[in-house]
Amino acid sequence: MMNSPFADYLDRINDTVGKIVRWLAIFMVLVQVAIVIMRYGFGISAIAVNESVLYMHAALFMLGAGYTLLIDGHVRVDIFYAKASTATKQVIDIFGHLFLLLPSMATVLYWSWPSVRNAWSILEGPISVGGIPASFLLKSLIPAFCVLLMIQSTACLLRNIAVLAGRRI
Repeated sequence: MMNSPFADYLDRINDTVGKIVRWLAIFMVLVQVAIVIMRYGFGISAIAVNESVLYMHAALFMLGAGYTLLIDGHVRVDIFYAKASTATKQVIDIFGHLFLLLPSMATVLYWSWPSVRNAWSILEGPISVGGIPASFLLKSLIPAFCVLLMIQSTACLLRNIAVLAGRRI
């Protein structure tokens, strides 16, 4: 089995990010439990703590999308794909990466960048009064999401092309 060093390198980026952000799921649950205990057990509420769950949830899904693609965990319509030959699957995947995923991520990146840039220029504050004063960080997840998915899509595309060309990697 031949290795593709560049595709492996791209995989490692999302693998590393995925292994880091998956801990947010556990931490998010613990914070949510603490919120419930504080609110219903002690009558205490803190907007910033409530917002932290939103930030963690957003980070988990936005930064974990590339890792999910790496492990082939995204939802796929398997009506035709499951019964298709290896070559047909490669063609479908290549089409999806070249004409759907990569262009859509480039479009989202292009159109979201001015908002992210502006948020950073003013260090945009909290979503709610008393919330976390870092909306600019939350908005930064959008381009990070796009870039990580584009990186993983490129790795998948390289492998699909290699398989279609008859090389095993």
